[in-house]
Amino acid sequence: MYEAQSASGTCPQKQRYSLKLDVKDGKIYNEQNFFQRAAKAGTVQKWKKWHSVPLLGIPNCVGFGLHADSYRFLVFSDLGRTLQSVLNDGLHLLREKAAFQIVVRLLDCLEYIHENEYVHGDITAENIYLNPADLTQVTLAGYCYAFRYCPGGKHVAQREGSRTPHEGTIEFMSLDSHKGAGPSRRSDLESLGYCLLKWLCGFLPWSDELDKVETVMEKKENWQLCKDNWGCCAAPRGDVPCFADALQSSLQQVLALGYEEKPDYEALRQLFKKALEKMKASAYDSVDIKMVP
Repeated sequence: MYEAQSASGTCPQKQRYSLKLDVKDGKIYNEQNFFQRAAKAGTVQKWKKWHSVPLLGIPNCVGFGLHADSYRFLVFSDLGRTLQSVLNDGLHLLREKAAFQIVVRLLDCLEYIHENEYVHGDITAENIYLNPADLTQVTLAGYCYAFRYCPGGKHVAQREGSRTPHEGTIEFMSLDSHKGAGPSRRSDLESLGYCLLKWLCGFLPWSDELDKVETVMEKKENWQLCKDNWGCCAAPRGDVPCFADALQSSLQQVLALGYEEKPDYEALRQLFKKALEKMKASAYDSVDIKMVP
């Protein structure tokens, strides 16, 4: 991803953009298809209005094309900085307020994507963007692994080995993706749960063994069986346990989902919104995080 500016125009300040560049036939082609099919600006605006959502972090793709017949590019309105780069600045962990604000926004994004027949397939801080100039803006980008799980309204069957196994970001990948099944709605929410745990705690039980994908998968399977431990990663953070119920309840709901089952997005949002209300905060306020522009 690159920063870019318009090369022409009469405005004193040139418009800033985010430009993604990759080989012509790489994963970026899959991402382009997603934006053409499911994320047109008009469709996003209608969904926001219909669902009474003040903000929806679906990137605005303003153009795409080929360069030198070897590279494909996508151009977006300025996305800002990745959440991962903010964490790398020395923050490392998020306060629960910021983490819950971001999770509610991402649940909105995932509900939109899922209603338009796709799953994201690679939920990670590298694909979440914050705008230093406007911290009400949280954007879910990075649709290279987007998967059309419900073409024409018919959910794909769960078939392990039907796709390349372990495809995506190993640390946050769902078990379905580990096993080569097409990711489903529960896959995105499972990955989001792993991200939330990492943001609050700084580690996951498999974070030290990411070079051993089979071990990571086995540890995820074992961890999911230990329901009593789902909120325990928060223990090192003295400020988190009072809100561990929201964390554990959300994980219980997500990991109980069937492969084709529709999640209750509003029930999940409410878990975090109620926790935010106790902090006298809203999910749609500026995200409570300090950033270096």
